Amino acid sequence: MTATEYALRTDGLGKRYRRTWALRDCSLSVPTGRVTALVGPNGAGKSTFLRLAVGLLAPTTGSVEVLGESPATNTPQVLSRIGFLAQDHPLYKHFTVAELLRLGRSCNLRFDQGLAERRLAQLEIPLDRKAGALSGGQQAQVALALALAKRPDLLVLDEPMASLDPVARLEFLQALMGAVAADGMTVLFSSHVVPELERVCDHLIVLNHSRVTLAGDIDSLVDEHRLLVGPRTTADLDRAGTVVEATHSERHTTLLVRDGGLPAAPGWQSSPVGLEDLVLAYLRRPAGTEVAPTARTEVPA
Repeated sequence: MTATEYALRTDGLGKRYRRTWALRDCSLSVPTGRVTALVGPNGAGKSTFLRLAVGLLAPTTGSVEVLGESPATNTPQVLSRIGFLAQDHPLYKHFTVAELLRLGRSCNLRFDQGLAERRLAQLEIPLDRKAGALSGGQQAQVALALALAKRPDLLVLDEPMASLDPVARLEFLQALMGAVAADGMTVLFSSHVVPELERVCDHLIVLNHSRVTLAGDIDSLVDEHRLLVGPRTTADLDRAGTVVEATHSERHTTLLVRDGGLPAAPGWQSSPVGLEDLVLAYLRRPAGTEVAPTARTEVPA
């Protein structure tokens, strides 16, 4: 990828706390102008990766570039191009919403207060209300308005809907996608809820065991994988090199394989795989296992 094609790029990125690696050997690119889903179980390294990306942590190994520059420099010019919203969407609870907007304007080079005020007016969130008196959904919307008012080129969201009810989650997503459609920013979105990500994201990164286990455009990844169902076999299926997951019933074996759309072996039925099943299969894989991208799967008869 060239500098104009990616918003974030890492090379061998790693973060260690004493003897424990929170993230290791992370090399990937986040395309510009896309909404990228970051998925992984608790402890996989998602929050560590996001904090490295926005300059809140310094890497132990490797490098990270955001919009062609290192966020670790912490210069106003670099940070002004990055928006970040943490899981607990922290706000000064004793500040009114108007005071929070004034604080945002004073701390950011290109803060668009008018944009924030219009968004909050549409949501009927009063500017004279203290942040601590707002509902959880309203606090999330205020935090999102503050992040969007920076007019960032890259918006990083660390599970921002984790504590929201279903209605608040929907309203948050609608506000986010409206902003993406209007401004064309790049978004990196971490969440546990895959169906929600499938609605708004077009690129996927799966982190597990502190490493990247899958990355690419969602449509392409789904097309490259499929489910195969055939006679039960006890053969060493991992020798095929493309088997992501194998499950067995009394009479049948079900394989999730990555094969780029090659035809199934005789006696086996092939069907598409959904994004959630695909992600779960990669999350269930043990540490240290790799999946070949498009090699042919030889399924024993």
